[in-house]
Parts: sequence; structure tokens; C-alpha cells
Amino acid sequence: MDATLTAVAALWGAATGLLLPRAAYRFSVEPEEPWRDACPAGHTLTGPGSGWLGAARCQACAVAVPSASGSIAPEVGVPAARYAPAALAPAATVLACTVLAAATGARPELAVWLLLTPVAVLLAVVDRRVHRLPDRLTLPLAGAAALLLGGAALLPGHAGSWTSALSGGAALGGFYLLLFLINPNGMGFGDVKLALGLGVALGWYGWTVLCAGGFAGFLLGALYGVGLMVLRRAGRRTGIPFGPFMIAGALLGLLFGGLAA
Repeated sequence: MDATLTAVAALWGAATGLLLPRAAYRFSVEPEEPWRDACPAGHTLTGPGSGWLGAARCQACAVAVPSASGSIAPEVGVPAARYAPAALAPAATVLACTVLAAATGARPELAVWLLLTPVAVLLAVVDRRVHRLPDRLTLPLAGAAALLLGGAALLPGHAGSWTSALSGGAALGGFYLLLFLINPNGMGFGDVKLALGLGVALGWYGWTVLCAGGFAGFLLGALYGVGLMVLRRAGRRTGIPFGPFMIAGALLGLLFGGLAA
């Protein structure tokens, strides 16, 4: 049963992960810019979900070569041009879904983790590219985590507490808000909104998991920053995207919580 569940989770991760590169490309813009709706060559992105879902290749960007008459025409048989990396996000989604399934087992909250994982990976990718955590993703993540865990709490076999999850979201979100107010230049408000959703998820398993997952995010971010300084690729005032480390720390916390439950 566990092997089958893990395999299904991996397939889910692969299926959803393959949809992330285009969404990451469209979301990876500066705060004052609109979401991208075209490939780098200007071809409009079309497909399911108003063009948000689809391959990270533009069918209109076939390589153009001179024809016998001297005109330019698409070369037959040349693959469409890739406009976004399409390997890292799917691989990360598969890995996260697989290890969560292995640690959580056949409990109701596993369905919640699997539904939220693609959004969390998407946020990590966008933040890494443009140092931005869009409200269009962070706020729905927090709301979905609260609602879905509320449903999981009504099912038999769950290993967490909904009230603890809500308290965890308020606590972690409040802690990040305090850090933002103390040093706005060192902590983005997007991190505060992301902390709400991650706190709800970590709080499901209790305060120990909440503290462990939150601390792990800070530790991973600190190690990354120190590594950059050692390699002389960054200074003490260089900004780094903190969202990916918050999400990685939350993943470690959920693994710990699932195994210990």
C-alpha cells in the first residue's frame, strides 16, 4: 500500500510539475509589470487556463531559414523554441510529493500536502528568479491550507489539529511581520504572506514542528548566504530570495511531523 501510494504521489508530482514552467515564466516579472502573456518573441501564449497551462515551448517560434526564393520560412521538423527552463520545477515537485507521501502515509492530510506542493514549488521558482512572491499565489495558498486542513480534520485517521494549524499560521505570520517591521529592507512583505500558509501547514502537527520548520528555513537561508560570501559572490548587504528556503524548511518540518505522528 505504501509503495503504491508513493508511486501515485510521484505521478501526481510529475503531472503537476510539468505545468509549472509556463506559469513560472508568466509570473516572473517585476512588481510594476503585468503578467507575461507572450513568449520572448511576442507570440501570444494560448492553451488551457487562459494560457497559464501548457508546455514551455512556443510552437510559433520554429527556426526560420531562407527558402529557395530568398523568403524566410519556418524550417520543417525543427522543435519549437523553449522559452523557460522545464526540468528543475518538475523534478522538485516529484521529489517533494514522493517524500511527503512516504513520510505521511495514508492519512487525510496527505491529500492537502499534495495539492499545495505544486503551488509552493511555483512560488520558490518565481522568488528565485525575480525576488518576488505574488499575492496571487501566497494568499490563496494560505486560504487553501486552512480550508483543506479543516476538511481533513473531519476525516478519520488524521494526525493533526485544525485549531493548532490556524494558531501556527497566525504565529509564524506574526513573527515574520515583526521581522518586517523591524527591518523592512531585510524582509519582504511577500515573505510575511507566505509565512501565513506555511505556518498553517506546520502548525497542523503542533508547535514543535512549527518551530522546527521555521528554524530550518532560517538555517538554510543563512547557510546559503554564508556560502555566497565565502565564494565572494555576495556581500553582507546582498539581498537573497528567502522564499525558497522558507518552503524547503517547511517541507523538512512536515516530513518530521509526518514521521513522528
